[in-house]
Amino acid sequence: MKMIELADVSKSFVLHNQGSAVIPVMAGAALSVRPGECVALVGNSGAGKSTLMRMIYGNYLCNAGRIVVGGLDVARAEPREILRMRREVLGYVSQFLRVVPRVPTLDVVAEPVLAAGGAHEVAEARARGLLARLNVPERLWSLSPTTFSGGEQQRVNIARGFAHAFPAMLLDEPTASLDATNRAVVLELISEAKARGAAIVGIFHDAAAREAVCDREIDVSAFAPGLAA
Repeated sequence: MKMIELADVSKSFVLHNQGSAVIPVMAGAALSVRPGECVALVGNSGAGKSTLMRMIYGNYLCNAGRIVVGGLDVARAEPREILRMRREVLGYVSQFLRVVPRVPTLDVVAEPVLAAGGAHEVAEARARGLLARLNVPERLWSLSPTTFSGGEQQRVNIARGFAHAFPAMLLDEPTASLDATNRAVVLELISEAKARGAAIVGIFHDAAAREAVCDREIDVSAFAPGLAA
């Protein structure tokens, strides 16, 4: 069974402020990820790694092809179906924490569990455990993470991303800029997610991290429009 599957995906951007110039980004993109597997997207800067992840998440609409996540074709899904997928099926740990100001950190991390239908006690316990494990001081849990340092925000973002047991996950540089202790924690979280059957697509510029948790690599440069078959 494949949890994530892309077939013949293409994407281009139209620059409306530059005479509607069309910039082709990729063509013929294909990949599949099974439960319990972690696939790394590799390629030079600008090859389209982040674009591919955003299409899987439904932030970008592909021009052609199929993007199936947990049985839902994201390329053709209704907005309400994509929102449900994000609540229940596909988690996304981006590089930046985006939250509503003044919401306490504990609530920020617990929210994905609640959104998926989890009990409040379960959500709070999960949030507490992850924040402690990622070495976010308990004195900060009642404060908004918008006031935190970049490193603290990154760890809150990771805790939030792993709070709910998503069947599939997208990870964008999850170990970037972390110290050795917290980097090791994140790699443990990824390994645990794989062990419970999560299908993971990630961008890891850290070669050692890729070696530790990824089962194989997909070179996105192969999907450059001039190279696609």
